Amino acid sequence: MTHYQQILKISTTGKSLHKVTSQIQGIVAQSGIQTGLCNLFLRHTSASLIIQENADPDVLQDLENFLSKLVPEWENYIHSTEGADDMPAHIRTVLTHTSEQIPIAQGRLVLGIWQGIYVWEHRQHRHTRELFVHVMGEK
Repeated sequence: MTHYQQILKISTTGKSLHKVTSQIQGIVAQSGIQTGLCNLFLRHTSASLIIQENADPDVLQDLENFLSKLVPEWENYIHSTEGADDMPAHIRTVLTHTSEQIPIAQGRLVLGIWQGIYVWEHRQHRHTRELFVHVMGEK
């Protein structure tokens, strides 16, 4: 079994979703692995990783709106060391994911036709996020 690892640095622009599907597919291609698994791990507690609709941007906007209502920014949270958006970002990350696992077949991610991989920034200001990509399988 072959293993290949790489870290993607994603520059966010504040609260938003950043599509990273093609970048991850590029890493899978670089690995040369034809059959296996792609493990993704976002190394942060105030941003998350999701697989979601990649065709209609209204879906992403509805998700952002829903999560903002579910976890309001300006509640009376105890933890506010890094600002008023810090604790809500942590809660949003707990409700979503920081890791995903995607099969690889014929050298490509096995995603549905309407699925894309996104880093979801939950903070108001820009950050550089690290996405650890571990590809393993047979060449």
